Amino acid sequence: MLKVQEIREIIKLVDQSSLQEFTYETNGTKVSMKKLSDNVIVQTAPKVQLEKEVASIPVQQTIATPNKQEVVETKEAAANASGVDFDHEITSPMVGTFYSAPNPESDSFVKVGSSVSHDTVVCIVEAMKLFNEIEAEVKGEIVEVLVENGELVEYGQPLFRVKTK
Repeated sequence: MLKVQEIREIIKLVDQSSLQEFTYETNGTKVSMKKLSDNVIVQTAPKVQLEKEVASIPVQQTIATPNKQEVVETKEAAANASGVDFDHEITSPMVGTFYSAPNPESDSFVKVGSSVSHDTVVCIVEAMKLFNEIEAEVKGEIVEVLVENGELVEYGQPLFRVKTK
């Protein structure tokens, strides 16, 4: 079973390489990635029944990948909108349920004002009955918590804002 951190590293390596497609399989776990130009294509094919006929209608959504300048402008706009000064956002590496503590009786892993280092666990995201510890990956201070305990989070959704040191 691959850890979230290992999957993130594979994604970064594939993204930085000239590879267009990558598949890795180990111990019954298979990871497949495919790059399509500068856009990420999400494609689904729901089946719709039309008068005794079953038709497959592909639905395609294209999400443009922002360039680095747009990302900086987005962070500055977010900081101005919330009034919080931050340098880094910790984002969800997967779709799942956000948990701020290891169990309901415990205190949160982190809160506003908490100092974090690269390997500090900041939360858990549960996906398919697997509890994945999410690490800060930066050294700094939590300046904003963006999601509530038990909330469903999406891939890439910002969870915390951090002022790096």
